[in-house]
Amino acid sequence: MFSHFKLYLKNFDWIILAAILLLVSFGLVEIYSVALGQGGLNLLNFKKQLGFAGLGFLLLFIFTFLDSYFLKSLSRYFYWLAAFLLITLLIFGRVIRGHQGWFSVGGFNLQPVEFVKIILVLFLANFFANLATKVKTTRHFFLSALAAGGLIVFVLLQPDLGSALILGAIWLIMSLAAGFNKKYFIVVVAAFLIISTFSWFFLLRDYQKERIFTFLNPTANSLESGYNISQAMIAVGSGGLTGQGVGFGSQSQLKFLPEAHTDFIFSVIAEELGFLGVILVLGFYGIFFWRCFTVLRRINNDFGIYFLIGATGLIFIQMFINIGMNMGIMPVVGLPLPFISYGGSSLLSLLILVGMIENIIIKSKISY
Repeated sequence: MFSHFKLYLKNFDWIILAAILLLVSFGLVEIYSVALGQGGLNLLNFKKQLGFAGLGFLLLFIFTFLDSYFLKSLSRYFYWLAAFLLITLLIFGRVIRGHQGWFSVGGFNLQPVEFVKIILVLFLANFFANLATKVKTTRHFFLSALAAGGLIVFVLLQPDLGSALILGAIWLIMSLAAGFNKKYFIVVVAAFLIISTFSWFFLLRDYQKERIFTFLNPTANSLESGYNISQAMIAVGSGGLTGQGVGFGSQSQLKFLPEAHTDFIFSVIAEELGFLGVILVLGFYGIFFWRCFTVLRRINNDFGIYFLIGATGLIFIQMFINIGMNMGIMPVVGLPLPFISYGGSSLLSLLILVGMIENIIIKSKISY
């Protein structure tokens, strides 16, 4: 048992852990900074996030030593669990910021969709791995689309447009990696246009439509619907080279910037730590992605390859959309910045995901 533990530690990718630890640390610093803008008395969010970080890194190591291929064998059951949770949310879920996406558990709000994202990656990795030695047919393609689409519909009904986009992106990235005929994707684009039209008239709320209008012209109504984007862009631009200093950002400390500890924490980083701080954050993300794709060519099984592609794709797309929101080049869809934004469900799920990545990397090193 001890030799097994020692072997895992020897092959553990400490560079990935260091990059993630630094990203989480950036988030904690900025969450603390935002709390200072509330008089320094309200540190509850910081204390909660610190607790989530501690629990998250514990789960990271647990899932590092928990066989990801055992989880693979349970992926079908996890999928049905995810569907059950999303359906239950529509009945018993708590409404926060306009969508019914949380369970209230012991004074904490749990957002199941953050864990559903991991489950979809796990399910599709298993599904596509089982097709690796088979001819990939139209039936296989649309079965995978149906599996992802079922979860997406339940998420849209909350409605949570941002998470639905992430689930769709996970499927798209992994199905492209699976090597299906490109003509299938033309059908998907057509279906997307139909669903988008249906969603516009029957699913999207007025505030979500307003976000799209605001994205197309963020300065048209900077005091109302465009207020969030306008303040975020001001914060990003005011940081300069070295920033205004932690706790001294005018937009965040004077409460001009809404949701400063969640959706718009990147703007706080840019304002308080400047261009150099932004480069550091992007550099740590870059190190994480570089390490994942460096080991990708050494993984000798299809499940591990698909899982790593799906997991890194999930983190990259969510990071890209959040930063784009803060810079006014993407619509505001309520997605947290991975590892940095406040939110226990997001942080715990992503650190679990990193633990599973580590397990796959370790097993690939041991086997060759």
